[in-house]
Amino acid sequence: MMNILLIGSGGREHALAWKIKQSPRCQTLFIAPGNAGTAEVGQNINIDMNDFPALGKFCIDNKIDLVLVGPEAPLVNGIRDYFETDAALDHILFVGPGKKGAQLEGSKDFSKQFMERHGIPTAASETFTDREIEAAKAYIKHHSLPIVLKADGLAAGKGVIIAESLKEAEKALDDILADKKFGDAGAKVVIEQFLRGIEMSSFVLTDGKNYVMLPEAKDYKRIGEKDTGLNTGGMGAVSPVPFAQGEFMRKVEQRIVIPTINGLEKDNIPYVGFVFIGLMNVDGEPYVIEYNARLGDPETEVIIPRIASDLVDLLELAGQKKLNEAKITLNPQTATTVVLVAGGYPEDYAKGDVITAIEQTSDVLVFHAGTKLNDQKQLVTNGGRVITVTGFGDSIEAAIAKSNKGAQTIQWKDKYFRRDVGLDLLAYTKADSLK
Repeated sequence: MMNILLIGSGGREHALAWKIKQSPRCQTLFIAPGNAGTAEVGQNINIDMNDFPALGKFCIDNKIDLVLVGPEAPLVNGIRDYFETDAALDHILFVGPGKKGAQLEGSKDFSKQFMERHGIPTAASETFTDREIEAAKAYIKHHSLPIVLKADGLAAGKGVIIAESLKEAEKALDDILADKKFGDAGAKVVIEQFLRGIEMSSFVLTDGKNYVMLPEAKDYKRIGEKDTGLNTGGMGAVSPVPFAQGEFMRKVEQRIVIPTINGLEKDNIPYVGFVFIGLMNVDGEPYVIEYNARLGDPETEVIIPRIASDLVDLLELAGQKKLNEAKITLNPQTATTVVLVAGGYPEDYAKGDVITAIEQTSDVLVFHAGTKLNDQKQLVTNGGRVITVTGFGDSIEAAIAKSNKGAQTIQWKDKYFRRDVGLDLLAYTKADSLK
């Protein structure tokens, strides 16, 4: 029996908490800081996820056996390093990479150099600092369009611009490097070729040497239907992905996953935790768009419910560096999740609107993202992405129908969700998947 601390407060953390709580191995589950949904499956702790001394003291006081970090910021800020260098904490099993490994997500330039060093297929690119704006503009003038510009650091999933024209690319450069639209994340910009294909994500749990492949997923970033409008943190997800089966996933494992794990070892970067690999399928060939040092959100809300085996067992084996002993079983059904957002998101939006009718949903999993209880103990909105609704079915259509019905049932003022999540995948089947 284990006392477990889960760090984070979003839909990803509610899905992880929901799954962890099902394990007979879990004695007590704490979530710091959590949300109104995680409070239903564990005990929320009002500690900031970047307050490492307070989190460390809590772990000692509550005899925590295992820590799982959900979001990227504490990882990039070095929470694992803090625990490992404190003699009172270093015995705790910890799932989440150290500061060095988290650079795979924390620095686009670092991850690009890592991929080039280890022969991992990715788009050709150049990196420029905020002192090289004119050189960057000269570079894009001689580059084919469209062109991709990425703020080097963490930008909450919004630091990527696909410029269709030279004017748009130059404005993006000024926004990132000169005007610091993304703050310190924009001290450098990575400019790379645009890969034409279809996106998906692969997920791996590793102990630094051994690894387990988790279910893959496809997410939907744009706010508008048919992938229009502004980028968001994610508006929905589907797993499994019809075009990512068989030969394609064999290529992903051989050309990307194995070289990534081996590369970390060769570079002397200890890594215990999740690796999220954002991929582009270009005519059946996989290319890495980006790495994340944690699970995606809302992808977690479809991949974690598809894992039939005990998640705590997997996390413990990762922490003990014994993942070679792991066994994982999956639900073969399709899972789709739809994200319900506050009106105006990803720009200005209201908080504090009362949420109703969750209890009227049926045959779906409802995960809270940006929610809290107000002073009157009413459930209210507390973020841009508020709730995700996950449905299962024997087909994409069946799963989407359940997700969308649940999304329509839940109510608050100016609620919005995309109704077309997963519909683009109906063009693909396992029989005629991209080779």
